[in-house]
Amino acid sequence: MFSAVREMNKIQALQNFISAASALISPLFSSPRLLESMIPIKMVNFPQKIAGELYGPLMLVFTLVAILLHGMKTSDTIIREGTLMGTAIGTCFGYWLGVSSFIYFLAYLCNAQITMLQMLALLGYGLFGHCIVLLITYNIHLHALFYLFWLLVGGLSTLRMVAVLVSRTVGPTQRLLLCGTLAALHMLFLLYLHFAYHKVVEGILDTLEGPNIPPMQRVPRDIPAALPAAKLPATMLNATMLKAVEVTLQSH
Repeated sequence: MFSAVREMNKIQALQNFISAASALISPLFSSPRLLESMIPIKMVNFPQKIAGELYGPLMLVFTLVAILLHGMKTSDTIIREGTLMGTAIGTCFGYWLGVSSFIYFLAYLCNAQITMLQMLALLGYGLFGHCIVLLITYNIHLHALFYLFWLLVGGLSTLRMVAVLVSRTVGPTQRLLLCGTLAALHMLFLLYLHFAYHKVVEGILDTLEGPNIPPMQRVPRDIPAALPAAKLPATMLNATMLKAVEVTLQSH
């Protein structure tokens, strides 16, 4: 039973892998903003332009959801499909919306020239590096390879966001606070998705739904050797007759 479930998970994982790969590759020919999100800017003396649309970031968030589903199913995790989908969507959208709101609040305190829409677009396109790293390292399980891509690909996308925020913030202290917070959250989120996300999800689901225990099987009871199965009714009858005789004798 469990082997059949694992095979179904492997097939679905392959489908998710193909859809995630196509979602990543096809927009490269139509939107140069994905490639631009990996190239740090050098001119920080004047405010850099930020895309004011959310179609690209939204598609990247859904792509990250598909990659997380692929990673869970290749790890032979046997849980309900609806719960798995909801957890992945909640994690990705929670990070995107939550961190964007938090950084926008810090930007307001630091007098940075950025709107909430621009912050959502900036962080959303910054997830392109996360998608590339996880898509590769979920299929090639080497920690050294992950750390290499974490520093190069994840670092490039983070540097791009940091450079844009630096160009829109005045003052070294404000720049350090705002950009350092964003860089730490963005890089740590990638570490969390690679190392801890699966374990945290399995722990939460075990708490809510109970562990995946195989169904109990009926086991026949052993009959004592001194009382064979064929003689068991006669032995019980003889014991009952002896008790009746003892009661009769005691009454006389």
